[in-house]
Amino acid sequence: MIEKDGATHAVLTDPSSIAWAFNIRGGDVAHTPLALGFAILAADGKHQLFMDPRKFSRQVAAYLTQLADLHDPGEFEAAIAGLADDGAKIALDPVLAAEKLKMLVEGNGGAVISAADPARIPRATKNQAEVNGSRAAHRRDGAAVAKLLCWLDRQKPNTLDEIDVVTRLEEVRRQTGEETQMPLRDVSFDTISGAGPNGAIMHYRVSRATSRKLQSGELFLLDSGGQYQDGTTDITRTVPIGQPTEEMRERFTLVLKGMIGISTLRFPAGTRGSEIDAIARMALWKHGCDFAHGTGHGVGSYLAVHEGPQRIARTGTEKLLAGMMLSNEPGYYKEGSYGIRIENLILVTPAEQIEGGDIAMHGFETLTLAPIDKRLIRTDLLTRDELHWLDQYHARVLSEIGPMVDVETLAWLEKATAPLPHDAKI
Repeated sequence: MIEKDGATHAVLTDPSSIAWAFNIRGGDVAHTPLALGFAILAADGKHQLFMDPRKFSRQVAAYLTQLADLHDPGEFEAAIAGLADDGAKIALDPVLAAEKLKMLVEGNGGAVISAADPARIPRATKNQAEVNGSRAAHRRDGAAVAKLLCWLDRQKPNTLDEIDVVTRLEEVRRQTGEETQMPLRDVSFDTISGAGPNGAIMHYRVSRATSRKLQSGELFLLDSGGQYQDGTTDITRTVPIGQPTEEMRERFTLVLKGMIGISTLRFPAGTRGSEIDAIARMALWKHGCDFAHGTGHGVGSYLAVHEGPQRIARTGTEKLLAGMMLSNEPGYYKEGSYGIRIENLILVTPAEQIEGGDIAMHGFETLTLAPIDKRLIRTDLLTRDELHWLDQYHARVLSEIGPMVDVETLAWLEKATAPLPHDAKI
């Protein structure tokens, strides 16, 4: 790829790209397993890695010296200048690389090649090991979320606050990881735990000062994720505390229709995220509603829970390629009252050829496995196909995570995933 860009070297300044290229993880960034540093990749294979040697165990150092020459970060600029002085053509990503690097190269007689980070697309298009790992991580994570939702259902209104739920969720994630010998390394971001009007704040972060009780007649929105060595998860579920209003049920069902619309979509290979974003909004638009965030962000493989360049959004200009992982998370937010979001992670996959069609198609495989709360669903607003998808999804949830939960959770899960009555007219 470096040679194809007409360069002799490429500089990696994104820690996610360094982690992926050298197959290493670290602990320098909260909730994202990165080791900070820089790398210079060479078309001739003589790579250089600039990272504090105190990060390396003897085993890690022995591994890395087979791949690159190891240097202290303080030597990075001199190395760039030296390569430029030798006439190197150095690829810099104009979005990621500091302007000073360009000045160093050009000031020392080298040529700057403006090119995207060469690890960006390979990192985004997961290989089979990464896909299999993500599937396994989502099964464990789904079992933990089911345990949490079962526990939450047993609690009386006004007894828990938002922090209580965050604490309990991390406990069950850790317990589930220990039971399956694949421990939780960290949460993948600060959990969004929003009760009532706090749930209407799209990027809310609970604190001791803002934590609300989960009160009867309100909705509770829980957006969370885990970092496991084999995969990164991100899931949102919205549940009623007590009896929801009809407006809440209607808006929840409209959001669900958008999520199912993306889940079941077939689209031509090469389609961009911006071209399908509206599908998640159509049902809401018909009722004069919308949500003010993208439908989906890219997700890394035991890396950043928000990974580019793939997106499903108005600004999603990157082609959706097989192997890319994204979130599918339409929502609705009524300021001062409640918030709704339903989020699953999805994987871009080659789709079966459509009979009579003549172009290659792609689709999505749903990775996340956890019940969607049926108490908030108005089946009369769903089509037969949408109901069929939901019943099939719930049957898969029960089949895949049922064997991983305790007896009490299993009994709850069987009810939570039971088929819905089919009131749909079309």
